[in-house]
Amino acid sequence: MLKAVLFDMDGVIVDTEPLHKKAYFLMFDAFNIEVTNALYESFTGQSTINVCRKLCDIFKLEATPEALMHSKRKIFTNLFHSDPSLKLIDGVLELIKDYSSNGLTLVLASSASMLTINNVFTRFELDHYFINKISGADLKASKPHPEIFEKAAKLSGFSRTECMVIEDSTNGIKAANAAGVFCVGFDSHHSKNQDYSLADLVIDDFEKISYKKIKTSFH
Repeated sequence: MLKAVLFDMDGVIVDTEPLHKKAYFLMFDAFNIEVTNALYESFTGQSTINVCRKLCDIFKLEATPEALMHSKRKIFTNLFHSDPSLKLIDGVLELIKDYSSNGLTLVLASSASMLTINNVFTRFELDHYFINKISGADLKASKPHPEIFEKAAKLSGFSRTECMVIEDSTNGIKAANAAGVFCVGFDSHHSKNQDYSLADLVIDDFEKISYKKIKTSFH
């Protein structure tokens, strides 16, 4: 029986991806590296520090991964507070309220920094729906490693077989699959070139996994 839902954040709760992309590419310019869209998309779902480590390896940079990370985060924070386009994904607030009112335990499992997570949760008043939040800094390994969902399930207080993940990225779906957690792949127009083949259920509208409907699909 479904007891807990483990939510990814970027692309599932809020569409910060355009801001992240803008911040990353401004950071790329600052460090004089040319990153293709294909390479950028391959980083989806990974923590900033791990992306920056890969960039340092690929481009043989003298700068440290930490220097890249701090530059990107500073740019992103400025965009977060100045860009009016940031909004919740359509239907997700209704879904969160639906799950919460029906007694499901909600945990956020995101590769984003806790600063970004807290900014989003404060801006959209989401804290009282979730019992806990995991950020990329809480992890030894990034998605597609299963650690994030193993920890999130443990924080929920339920077994992994009683949990469900909602993810929109290839790496996130792989992580959920490796953790042995039922995974809903959210295929929205915000998600580009992601692979949903390992998801247990693929949707393009949150209404399709309302509490009443997911009870019959979850197994």
